[in-house]
Amino acid sequence: MAAQRILVVGATSAMARAAGRRFAADGARFVLAGRNPEKLSAAVAELRDAGAAQVMSYPLDVMDFDHHPLLLEVALEQLDGLDLLLVAHGVVPDQEACEADVAQLLEAFHVNATSILSLLVPVANYFEQQRRGTIAVITSVAGERGRRENYTYGAAKSAVSVFLQGLRARLHPAGVRVVDLRPGPVRSPMTAHKSGGLLFTDADRAGALIHAAIRRGVDIAYVPWWWRWIVALTSLVPEALFKRTDLRA
Repeated sequence: MAAQRILVVGATSAMARAAGRRFAADGARFVLAGRNPEKLSAAVAELRDAGAAQVMSYPLDVMDFDHHPLLLEVALEQLDGLDLLLVAHGVVPDQEACEADVAQLLEAFHVNATSILSLLVPVANYFEQQRRGTIAVITSVAGERGRRENYTYGAAKSAVSVFLQGLRARLHPAGVRVVDLRPGPVRSPMTAHKSGGLLFTDADRAGALIHAAIRRGVDIAYVPWWWRWIVALTSLVPEALFKRTDLRA
């Protein structure tokens, strides 16, 4: 699958930029949506340098749900259609803060889940009518099982993955692909507060794997692939034992 007209939401994220450079090398055309104008300008320049045929930026606060349908209209107008939506935004919240303050918990959930679902609805309807297209969303292996250190983040990612599963079943008859991209920990500004370790992947490698997974049109892609087996092993741990552990994967 060689997507040529691409809308990226969360376009300033390290993984989205790395994946975008690969699509740009294929001569793709982009609308990049994000909140930070300076970072958006840098992403635009980066993709142009990488070979993109066209790149425009679009300032967007993903929490402005009423603005999501307009974003799709702008992308369709600027690109004369759409082949791929890549959703790459998200935040890693402070779990202890979410436990102490419901407002912070809800904000984290809305950014990581509700805003994504709101973005997907108009694009899914458009692709279903068009009878082709690809929706790709960066979720996380954190959504596989609730861990004490990040269960607010994991719950949001799990909600998105379940939504994608149902959306995939709905859109399959229309020839629309829905790709759930599940990276493990990635070295990026979003995880700068983490200590890192052997299980961390650098953003450029993650972006290359994301690009490859989207081109293949797989249903679910673990980034890197070996997270599939880590997740499978973790799922075998009985809850009675799991709740007594402090698994960080």
